[in-house]
Amino acid sequence: MADPIIRLRGVTKTYGEGPTAFQALKGVDLDIEQGDFVAVMGPSGSGKSTTMNILGCLDVPTRGQFLFKGVHVEALDRDQRALLRRRYLGFVFQGFNLLSRTSALENVELPLLYRGEDKKTRHSLGMAALEKVGLDRWWDHTPAELSGGQQQRVAIARAIVTSPAVLLADEPTGNLDSERSVEIMKLLTQLNQESGITVLMVTHEPDMAAFARTIVHFKDGLVERIESGARAGVDA
Repeated sequence: MADPIIRLRGVTKTYGEGPTAFQALKGVDLDIEQGDFVAVMGPSGSGKSTTMNILGCLDVPTRGQFLFKGVHVEALDRDQRALLRRRYLGFVFQGFNLLSRTSALENVELPLLYRGEDKKTRHSLGMAALEKVGLDRWWDHTPAELSGGQQQRVAIARAIVTSPAVLLADEPTGNLDSERSVEIMKLLTQLNQESGITVLMVTHEPDMAAFARTIVHFKDGLVERIESGARAGVDA
């Protein structure tokens, strides 16, 4: 069996020093297999958001090992982590984080612009990403002209336009009604199954977590238990 795409060993994270120090993570061990769809759950303060920030190369462990494709990320400097983030990771946020005065296509093209891709390449890849999420006909609409579900689809297209190895989604259905939430979960499941993108999703909603193949429960800065999603792949 191939090595996990992500491996955490003994990862701790402490904020502050002395008597006011707070240990958010207390020695997390976790393997994420290539192509898995993982939901991360837990109460506020359980360590799930801190873990996701470390996995997204937005923060670093205080101690322990974080391996991504066999590379010790904890040993990388800030520029190296930024390069890894730009080349291998895509991000989807609860609040969509779209630029309000630009079209859906221009929003999707933004990561390619940061990469220095030319206009023709940006347009081609951007339209392909919008087609994957079913919004290619809406390419010229601004966020204000799109529903909440459509805006999140644009955000997902922006996250996958660079063909990332891992998609990190932070409460991607948190601002959507139940019908739109299921649509987004079906889309993430489809991308996971058809494109082979490893999906890591934080959610408070058990119904949404059930779409994942693997559900990781955090409690008090540690992985409490790992289980299989009840509806994984069923509604794709």
